[in-house]
Amino acid sequence: MISKSRYTAFLDANVLYSAAIRDICMEVALAKMYRAKWSADVHREWIESLLSNRHDLKRINLERTRDLMDLSIPTAMVTGYEQLIEGIPIENDPDDRHVVAAAIIGQCDVIVTNNLSHFPIDKLKDYDLEVQRPDDFLAHHLDLEPGTFCSAVRTSRVGKKNPPYSVEEYLSNLTQQGLVVTVAELRPYLHLLL
Repeated sequence: MISKSRYTAFLDANVLYSAAIRDICMEVALAKMYRAKWSADVHREWIESLLSNRHDLKRINLERTRDLMDLSIPTAMVTGYEQLIEGIPIENDPDDRHVVAAAIIGQCDVIVTNNLSHFPIDKLKDYDLEVQRPDDFLAHHLDLEPGTFCSAVRTSRVGKKNPPYSVEEYLSNLTQQGLVVTVAELRPYLHLLL
């Protein structure tokens, strides 16, 4: 098994799209439970998608979030993967080949994505890459080290000031964002989230 300090995950754009999931993934990475990776292409995708779907958001604020992410985890940005893109054998969604290429160059163990079908396991095994939904990825980290994980979740929750969230409101929001298993497994640790 890979030690937690070396376990490396490439976060797909659809994971970073949700502020709630993005925040938890960042806090868990900042707690050194895994090493987070992403690329400029992934940043561009989640920002453009949010701007397209949420007209109440401003580009300058999303770019500030991107910049803060890059400053908070300076080793996360993967570059130099472009030459691999054309050779990645993903047919279902060729637009996602850049994710696999960046994950390879970033020496990642897993791609965290909501689009499992875009990353067929049989195509990724040659690169020693797994694929996991964010809910499974986060629940696994909770199982590995509940105290550290809950501390990261608490930091994410108390950082919400506009509006502030109670523990139940926060967990309800995470459930709505698709973190059903993670929230269920967090319930025995509610006292650590206060």
